[in-house]
Amino acid sequence: MRNIFLFIRRHFNLLFFLLLQGLSIFYIVQYSQFHHAAFGNISNEITGKINSRYTNIEQYFFLKRTNDSLLKANQVLYNKLKSNYSLPDSVSKTFIDSIKVDSILQFRKFKYIGARVVYNSISSISNYIVLEKGSKDSIKIGMGVVDPNDGVVGIVTDVNPNYAVVMSLLHKDSHISGKLLKTGETGTLNWDGATPNIIGFDGIPKSAKLSKGDTIISSGFSTAFPRGLQIGRIEEIFKEKSTNNFKVKFRTAANFHNLQLVYVIENVNQDGVESLLNKIKQQH
Repeated sequence: MRNIFLFIRRHFNLLFFLLLQGLSIFYIVQYSQFHHAAFGNISNEITGKINSRYTNIEQYFFLKRTNDSLLKANQVLYNKLKSNYSLPDSVSKTFIDSIKVDSILQFRKFKYIGARVVYNSISSISNYIVLEKGSKDSIKIGMGVVDPNDGVVGIVTDVNPNYAVVMSLLHKDSHISGKLLKTGETGTLNWDGATPNIIGFDGIPKSAKLSKGDTIISSGFSTAFPRGLQIGRIEEIFKEKSTNNFKVKFRTAANFHNLQLVYVIENVNQDGVESLLNKIKQQH
């Protein structure tokens, strides 16, 4: 203890200077939007590189589990191939299509971009995920993120050229719209920070017919997710005394304890829809 005080006394000026310098940097970053954005981009880049190195070592011990996830993802994709479906021949007339352009392409609405998770938190009230892909890979703010089994994970909130930050469903400010698969009522996801993988589902009226195990899917009311992706299954149902709604708890379809690979969903029409909504907001 005596040596500590001697060290502080001997280097007091230097320590005091470093303290003031640190406070100056803190206040500049905190209250200047330009410096705050610049510092955020630099810290995301550095943190992303460090987490990437750590993940390279960690994922070596999870190769089998990662391969299983890839196998399931490929199975989902193969099941969606056009060659797996056939239509009955209801037309007897034979004709030759002279148009060489694939007409299916114009109806594409969503594209999936695979990405590796380099950071994932589940113990905070505000959890984030960092992906090893960014704006150079066509990832933008507002895009939805799912796991290899089409389970909803979160929404992209920040990007730089090499990395993307995702607001997880396990975040106090995450309020994604969901819908009951069986009955069609819509509600809003709301995490209270208590238990990972267990989330609240608000806004479901008591007139709805609910059962434990019912599936909650994405409603399709936003540009982030297509309609029908799995969000989770109901585990608990309570009647709120002060409202006409149920209090619902469900288990997420995505396993946030073991998130290795994800898919970022690009909505081809996102920019057009958002510009139209912004125009409507300005008019009102």
